Amino acid sequence: MKKILIVDDMAVSLLMTENILSTQYEVVCASSGEEAMTVYEKEHPDMVLSDLRMPKMSGYELQLALQKKHREKIPFMFMTADQAEETESQGFDNGAMDFIRKPFRADVLLRRVANILQTVDRIQGLKKHATIDSLTGLLNKSSSEEELTKICKTTAGALMMIDLDSFKLVNDIHGHSMGDKILISFADIIKDALRPADIIGRMGGDEFIAFCHGMLDEHGVSVKSNFINENLVKSAKELMGEDMNIPLGASIGCVFVPKHGVDFAELYKKADKALYTVKQNGKHGYNIYNEETEPAAEEPAANISHIEMILGERNRAEGPLSLPFEGFRSVYRYLVRTLEIYEKPACILLLTLTRYGREETSRETAEEHFMDLLKTSLRRGDIITKNASNFIVLLTNIDGEYVDSVSERIQHKWEKLPDSKSYLYSYEWSILGNVED
Repeated sequence: MKKILIVDDMAVSLLMTENILSTQYEVVCASSGEEAMTVYEKEHPDMVLSDLRMPKMSGYELQLALQKKHREKIPFMFMTADQAEETESQGFDNGAMDFIRKPFRADVLLRRVANILQTVDRIQGLKKHATIDSLTGLLNKSSSEEELTKICKTTAGALMMIDLDSFKLVNDIHGHSMGDKILISFADIIKDALRPADIIGRMGGDEFIAFCHGMLDEHGVSVKSNFINENLVKSAKELMGEDMNIPLGASIGCVFVPKHGVDFAELYKKADKALYTVKQNGKHGYNIYNEETEPAAEEPAANISHIEMILGERNRAEGPLSLPFEGFRSVYRYLVRTLEIYEKPACILLLTLTRYGREETSRETAEEHFMDLLKTSLRRGDIITKNASNFIVLLTNIDGEYVDSVSERIQHKWEKLPDSKSYLYSYEWSILGNVED
């Protein structure tokens, strides 16, 4: 049951409000802002319903004090007998989610409180969706990077990149549905190998990352590598049959923190180099990064296979190719140069989100959700980038109706997201070559 903190210095008003809300919610009360600070600390309510005009500490001051102390946005609704419009305006400016004037009807109060709590639940759900990889339940790439960036600065342990070897064969032979089952099983095996306090994330495709608190020796890495590889084969045979002959396994590249550094970006590069060594030496094992054995940067590639490995995508996703702007510009110029050899033209598409309405979704959040939407709406042959607040797409090998159908599909999906209440989607496009590069 949701819990609501009611704050009012008028005893009669406090009792009346408590009687209304206690029919549907757990209620705690305070008769002053100072008392409310203590009650909030003890009870951790889901929202605060506070009188606006109170002696010593007003409702505004209570809201600001709580949010400063707890460093988070707290759902607040104000009550007041003041009829001035500027009072309501100031309440919303301070971040209130709603405002109700005294005296109020019980059904109106209950409906408004329910709306606030539903909005809070929806926001929490969106935050969770933005943090968790939907297939495996692990942290997703951006959340893993954010969490590990903080952890590596302050905590000793082992940072491990973990690749699922030969996974592409599962999709090719048994289909993507079986591939998903193997990825879920692999994620569960990694969780079983680590402790609850350790951090595990999926960086994309068949690439995972983990941080083991306090693990600073090779023995621990070896034990976890053996456990993961042994249990992966067992699980794969349970899912695909005892005659399964795909050489599945796990390759692990490891660095120790702080021995090899405390900057996550640099540690990630070193773990990736250690992982590459495992891949080059039979896979299904682990390697600890060693600066003394790191190959020189100018060392030439041994053969064409080596070059293809360097240039290729480690985890080729199903959706469009996402590139930084400079890489996108190079591909654009290449396509313009070679237009005459294609049977069908290519198109450049500019997508824009324009702010409107009074919803509080940040542009950063809306743009992140919009990018995720684009990645599920475009083909593997399409290319996407982001430059400032613009999303730019290259649609290759198109026909006359494809551009509009893509744009309508994006519009339809966008309208289903809560962000669309704050940002309007629009687009414009041009056949490649009509714009001077």
